[in-house]
Amino acid sequence: MAKSILSRYIDPEVPGKMKGSPVKPSGLVMGNLAGAHKSPLHGFAVEFAGHRDYVPGDDIRHIDWRVYYKRDKFFIKQYEMETNFTAHLVLDVSASMRYGEEGQQKLLYAAQMLTTLGYSIVKQSDRVSMATFDEKVLGYIPPGNSMAQIQRMTEHLDEIEPKEKTDMSECLAEIAGRTGRREIVMVFSDFFTDDLDGLEKVLQRLKYQQHEVVLFQVLHHDELDFSFEGMIKFIGLEIPDEILMQPTELRKAYLGALNNFNDRFEEICQANKVERVLVDTSRGMGELLVDYLNQRGLAKRSI
Repeated sequence: MAKSILSRYIDPEVPGKMKGSPVKPSGLVMGNLAGAHKSPLHGFAVEFAGHRDYVPGDDIRHIDWRVYYKRDKFFIKQYEMETNFTAHLVLDVSASMRYGEEGQQKLLYAAQMLTTLGYSIVKQSDRVSMATFDEKVLGYIPPGNSMAQIQRMTEHLDEIEPKEKTDMSECLAEIAGRTGRREIVMVFSDFFTDDLDGLEKVLQRLKYQQHEVVLFQVLHHDELDFSFEGMIKFIGLEIPDEILMQPTELRKAYLGALNNFNDRFEEICQANKVERVLVDTSRGMGELLVDYLNQRGLAKRSI
């Protein structure tokens, strides 16, 4: 892998900070390799899960004789297989994501989050796919669990030029059609859409497929605080519009609209048991990811 491309998306210090905080699914997963996560499929390996009635043809080695002596009936021991999980990493590359400068630009920050999580997932022998979208799905890299997968991801990210509006609902619906069941879907976006109802329908579809869904809402600190001073020219990123005015005249109305939008977005996420993570691009990547993964671990242990 070209080192310059890799270093653009992964700070070498961050994976080291994440070593004690692996990415783990919150529930049962589907996979096709022997791994470290519980699967709903039953086999005869790893961890005891329960009993079922014996039927002719079952291997008698798996009869629970202690239960037989108590109940005078044959029962077969069942075990949960452990399996690798698949994480689908989805990145919004529409024009609104290019707001911000250098490392705090929303698109670059989101791409670095995605790549760093993908790298961590691959290092633990799990699989990742990646999709990018604006008005349409621009790129799709099928699931893989090798370092070559990270190379393919970074090479695609390096070719992106955000310039179009977003059609989030349609694009996420198309991406949902490329997933299986009981996987993890992580979406990185500012989620600035005028169709939250359409987004909710897609989230419902993903949950129907029994996916764990995590939405990283990536916002620049300016968007969260609106702490501009002096006369400012505001230029639309997805609409051809601009306005020159004192930000103090706009701040109250803007923050009110943002809070209303985020409140509705949060309601949708909670109603559909979807995890929403608000990300401020002014925060250090390593600290943010370690805190997030530790919180996931605590939530998993409390279930």
